[in-house]
Amino acid sequence: MGTLYVATSGYSYSDWVGPFYPQGTDRSRFIELYAERFPAVELNFSYYRQPDPGLLARMASRTPEGFQFAVKAHKSLTHVVSDEWPEDARRFLSGIAPLAERKRLIAVLLQFPYSFHYSRANRNYLASLTDSLGTTPLAVEFRNSEWHTDRVIDGLRERSIAYTVTDYPALEGLPPVRIETTSDLGYVRFHGRNSEQWWIGDNASRYDYLYSGEEIDAWLERIRLITRQTRMTIAVFNNHWGGQAVANAIMLRERLEAFDDISLGVADSE
Repeated sequence: MGTLYVATSGYSYSDWVGPFYPQGTDRSRFIELYAERFPAVELNFSYYRQPDPGLLARMASRTPEGFQFAVKAHKSLTHVVSDEWPEDARRFLSGIAPLAERKRLIAVLLQFPYSFHYSRANRNYLASLTDSLGTTPLAVEFRNSEWHTDRVIDGLRERSIAYTVTDYPALEGLPPVRIETTSDLGYVRFHGRNSEQWWIGDNASRYDYLYSGEEIDAWLERIRLITRQTRMTIAVFNNHWGGQAVANAIMLRERLEAFDDISLGVADSE
């Protein structure tokens, strides 16, 4: 039975002031206050700009020793790939090195867009990219259902790369829920089910969704199964609009506390 970390994707949102952070909180204190309530976070600013080793070292020093980080790969490795990608990968590894050295890195998340189709060229690129990242713990999220095949699952398992289990709107082309473990790491991401905004919305409105208690309950046995097959699992809520990710993360954690066979990672103040 592995440890389960319930977390959110990102933590530095101005619209979380009020719903989560106290009114008047300075943005510079967000990470410290977040770490008082949660044992891990998925960093997503690293998608928009290459991670800076000094910044990540400071973030590690401002959070409790057991606090863990997952880091989303930079867009130059997943969305806007050029012939310079090997250098981009080396730069990314250098940026996250302080977390790896401190054993504070759960995984690097390689989240590929819907436009990343299941083709020979893309399969070869994925193999080359994961090879270039060496022993870094990896999780892959495919947003195109073409990748959700037994062949892909077996390939991830051979490479000990985590398959990211996802909750999306029920739309054609998006992956269905498939419970698989392909390494000693379990990775679950909740994106919300805002069907109306998924294809036309921006990075805020697309994830504007609050899971109901019944929808969270439907995931409890799935998560229990994943934790029984892994050493460590992270469950991340990406429905960040208006602090909804926080509300749902707390809801999931409270429900999972009822199960004796789940070892929950806890914040240092808990």
